[in-house]
Amino acid sequence: MKHEIYITGIGPGEENMMTGQAIQALEESDVIVGYPLYLKLLGDRFQGKECLSTPMRKEVDRCRMAYEKALEGKKVCLICSGDAGVYGLASLMYELSGEYPDCKLTVIPGVTAANSGAAVLGAPLNHDFCVISLSDLLTPWEQIEKRLTAAVEGDFAIAIYNPASRKRSDYLQKACDILLKKASPERACGYVENIGREGTKVGVCSLQELRDLKANMFTTVFIGNSQSLILDGKLITKRGYRL
Repeated sequence: MKHEIYITGIGPGEENMMTGQAIQALEESDVIVGYPLYLKLLGDRFQGKECLSTPMRKEVDRCRMAYEKALEGKKVCLICSGDAGVYGLASLMYELSGEYPDCKLTVIPGVTAANSGAAVLGAPLNHDFCVISLSDLLTPWEQIEKRLTAAVEGDFAIAIYNPASRKRSDYLQKACDILLKKASPERACGYVENIGREGTKVGVCSLQELRDLKANMFTTVFIGNSQSLILDGKLITKRGYRL
């Protein structure tokens, strides 16, 4: 019998925004492994479990920790915010799986920021869309530029993750400058900060106005396509139905 590890997306972190499958995985596990903030977001309900963490940029160590605990005979839940397969640790766990043939991986889907943020804004992703992270820790900025250009040329609605940080304070501005070469300054956009958490901030704006937004790592940015519009304070991307 293989040792079981649940790779679990916990959504924004609040229990009412987790899937039932995610809650069940957390309840059934002996050990919960995750980034410290994500463990904190779980609240008190699961604090009786053995909870282990590693800091940012120690993701490989965190994954190995999950495997090692599973090999001790414990059922393990490795948590990620949003969905574990969207900028999460699901792929890394599979990359390491050859070293741990006695472990079985099960990915538990979660609500990623593109979906939870879109729900707050209205319907910004109601047609073809793409998701792009502006973090260049693992992806060269030159590649990110190409993806932004391809997205606007293809007239996709875009959800942008990791738009800015202390060291990357101007990255959203740089991204908007790339998009403005092909898109109208009046392109409908929106943003949500701290989705599903205390201190949620929501706004709609034009692409030109978005350029000056003071975003952070907890902000998800939405850029409409050429047919998107702001309607009663909501960002709407039309599907194309005839009225």
